[in-house]
Amino acid sequence: MSYVKGLKCRECGRKYPKEPLYLCEYCFGPLEVDYDYEKIKKKLTKAAIESRPKNLWRYRELMPIDGNPISGLDSGFTPLIRAKNLEKALGVKELYVKDDSVNHPTLSFKDRVVAVALSKAKEFGFDTVACASTGNLANSVSAQSAIAGFKRYIFIPADLESGKVVGTLVYDPILVAVEGNYDQVNRLCSEIATKYKWAFVNINIRPYYAEGSKTYGYEIAEQLGWKTPKHIISPCAGGSLITKILKGLKEFQLLGLINNQPSTINHKLSTKIYAAQATGCCPIVTAIKENSDIIKPVKPNTIAKSLAIGNPADGIYAAATVKESGGWAEDVSDEEIVEAIKLLAQTEGIFTETAGGVTLGVTKKLIEQGKIPKDESIVVCITGNGLKTQEAIVEKIGKPIKIKPSLEAFENSVSYKL
Repeated sequence: MSYVKGLKCRECGRKYPKEPLYLCEYCFGPLEVDYDYEKIKKKLTKAAIESRPKNLWRYRELMPIDGNPISGLDSGFTPLIRAKNLEKALGVKELYVKDDSVNHPTLSFKDRVVAVALSKAKEFGFDTVACASTGNLANSVSAQSAIAGFKRYIFIPADLESGKVVGTLVYDPILVAVEGNYDQVNRLCSEIATKYKWAFVNINIRPYYAEGSKTYGYEIAEQLGWKTPKHIISPCAGGSLITKILKGLKEFQLLGLINNQPSTINHKLSTKIYAAQATGCCPIVTAIKENSDIIKPVKPNTIAKSLAIGNPADGIYAAATVKESGGWAEDVSDEEIVEAIKLLAQTEGIFTETAGGVTLGVTKKLIEQGKIPKDESIVVCITGNGLKTQEAIVEKIGKPIKIKPSLEAFENSVSYKL
């Protein structure tokens, strides 16, 4: 049973049917999925959720598909780790890492949104899927569309990290490397989407695709014992994830599923949400700091290529999310990103990509600034795996000690270091 009433404009509220649409024809505002929450409330309970398989579809009623999912049956429900070593390093009382660097099948949170997008594309009758990507989305669309039997076209900036290129090509899609940045790639894809009858997951399927990100927020609340933390720090690229984390928590609040929140959408959540970006591409952070309703496009220049979107599609909504929650925003340099990657690895054994370095680096900075109190619960969002962006740190870490295969060589070269 579907609980989706249709689509609605995020700006003017105009209603649309369940079709592959993404822009309001009246005000050109973006569309989002409109749910029948009264019906969902009668069906979705904590007991029902807990009885289901540990994947993103355990929140099925809050997902925008009509039939059964065709992908993502092993995706989601990634670990929420109590990071005790990192707590000590940062001098805080209670800190968790929500670790999507181990998400199935391609080691990033994009596996959530792609599972939803492909299931919806199949319902709409598409046989070909496509995307514009900074890397993780390319990996996930390639992998999951191979499983689901779609033809696939993937568009990326030509200077993408080699790990993400290899992690796409192995699934044998048609991979198009465009000589330009992500914003130029996305503009090209928007033109292609108007001519070819393909399901572009982050263009004409975007309203449905974006809903998959809510599961990241749902899991945080469920894994904390049906409670919300005081602070969540999220990376920002296009700005969708951070908005959907808040939407997901507000939906849980409305449905009465969160123990430490009043069960009404009119009451403000006690959770503050923070936006994290790299200094070399931080249009959302800049808007928040300047208290501006305008996102000023920038030309990206950062090692955090997965966040290098200079003109974010959901930028104004990401900024509004932060302001609504009472949070804040910060950016970090490439050097701070590398140090944060190393810090997470050396304290919690988690190897994150550059986006995770951004998030932890910003968390550290916000704690030092006093923006995040040291005695309140904190969740750091880690959204991708470090094996994909090894170039960022390969010259910033140690080298192996080479020795001859003898005890004497070991004792002369190594044992003194123990």
